[in-house]
Amino acid sequence: MTTTGSAVRSLADDYVRRLADLDTRVATSLGMHPGDDRVPDLSPEGQDATDELARTTLAAVAAAEPADDDDRRCARLLRERLEAQLAVSDAGEHLRTVRNIFGPHAQVRQLFELMPTTTPDDWAVVARRMGKVPEAFGGYTAALTEGSRRGLHAAPRQVETVVGQLDEWLAGEGGSWFHSFAAKAPDGVSAAVRSELVGAADAAAAATGSLREYLAGTYLPATAGTPDAVGPDRYRLGARASTGADLDLAEAYAWGWEEYRRLDAEMRREAGAVLPGAGLRTAIRHLDENGPAVEGVEDVRAWLQQMMDTAITELDGTHFDIAPPVRAVEAMIAPPGSAAAPYYTRPSLDFSRPGRTWLPTMGETRFPLWQLISTWYHEGVPGHHLQLAQWTYLADRLSTYQTSIGAVSGNIEGWALYAERLMDELGYLTVPGARLGYLDAQQMRAVRVVIDIGMHLQLRVPDGSPLHAGETWTPEIAREFFGAHSGRPSAFLDSEIVRYLGWPGQAISYKLGERAWLAGRDAARKARGAGFDLKAWHAAALSLGSLGLDDLTDELARL
Repeated sequence: MTTTGSAVRSLADDYVRRLADLDTRVATSLGMHPGDDRVPDLSPEGQDATDELARTTLAAVAAAEPADDDDRRCARLLRERLEAQLAVSDAGEHLRTVRNIFGPHAQVRQLFELMPTTTPDDWAVVARRMGKVPEAFGGYTAALTEGSRRGLHAAPRQVETVVGQLDEWLAGEGGSWFHSFAAKAPDGVSAAVRSELVGAADAAAAATGSLREYLAGTYLPATAGTPDAVGPDRYRLGARASTGADLDLAEAYAWGWEEYRRLDAEMRREAGAVLPGAGLRTAIRHLDENGPAVEGVEDVRAWLQQMMDTAITELDGTHFDIAPPVRAVEAMIAPPGSAAAPYYTRPSLDFSRPGRTWLPTMGETRFPLWQLISTWYHEGVPGHHLQLAQWTYLADRLSTYQTSIGAVSGNIEGWALYAERLMDELGYLTVPGARLGYLDAQQMRAVRVVIDIGMHLQLRVPDGSPLHAGETWTPEIAREFFGAHSGRPSAFLDSEIVRYLGWPGQAISYKLGERAWLAGRDAARKARGAGFDLKAWHAAALSLGSLGLDDLTDELARL
């Protein structure tokens, strides 16, 4: 934690400490409270407690006087984030949160992936926490029940998807995912702890089954008639939470469409470079079937690890200054029952747990590289890992809040998308098809802007669309459009549509965030002229800590 003496940053750190006392998800993510065996309080009362802390902190920050620019940015971030958080809570969103990615059920399971598992004592803590999973799922059930009582429901599509995920958890080898995790306990763990782990896994699996039955048998029927689209009011809440900005949604929708058109033309040109004379779909099929690929789950994990290690070695000292603790990053395989999208988990504050990238295999054992390369620059280095691990490294200079739980999706996803573009600019996309994969990833994010806003606000498909021009966006039209403009597998696209519908406003944060990063870089380059140093700019930009999109471009332009 910071010891800067700054009143504002000390206040922000105090908020993190108190929140970690209330919410073990925060404590475990940051590596605080060693030996913590609590599970999250997902009940309405748990949310009430965090809301009260937010209100108390807002009152305190209003009375604090910023001492410098870091203080100014910290105070603004803290106010904006807590106000956005309270607005979402006041709308009762926590009482109907059912989604296929980073939903409450998945957050409980992820705790175990983030826990220390080196010593026998670590595994004793795992056993105690796993035995409390019924408590966590009981609180989640209570929240959904209260939401249902108030007429606040998730859409049936979300519930059905999560039920399917829970089925996968329960169908793991050895009985359930919890049993498989408990079985990883190494030699040296006592017979008593092993026995406790088995009993805890039994309890966690039974609680998973109970949650599954509640969702399928009680909650799902009550959601009948709940629309997928959340409408403009709820969408604005979600967009503010994910971007830190009051967006002009009409402008964002129009810009997303123009970006889609630009990228569509560029992808068609790139397809000819992959396979002369071929159309886009033919080139993609050729890469899937005949392009470079890695066979085997462990082999692809090792390949991704080597790719990140190489990027760190080659970028350090040339385009970035990478501190020694930040040089450690691990490639991991995501557990069954995850959403289809790869993801990243940040290091603990002391770096005893490194940053990790996670690849969902979706049952596949062959992995074409044309799509993976740009994605791992996004998830690993110079993307999420370089930014978030660097923030962790700077937590004692800024504040733990600015460098961890105050993170804004538009900032971090925008940086990761900028990182993909940077590696294209630097000439790293040399594997056959890798540049088409990069453009495909860019196009996916542009399409997200269009269909996420379009579906939730029920807008018209733009004139000139090759599909359904003039009709109103629906999930079915969005899925068809997405499939016609992406080289991703069907299972991935299906999962993505459910994701957008269940997490309104988050999908647009990538492309809009990248736009803000690029605008800030362009403004800084214009202001400095021949004196602009990209490496120095990167160092300064990654030292700002978190910022919302209302502030990001202006702050980057000053560097």
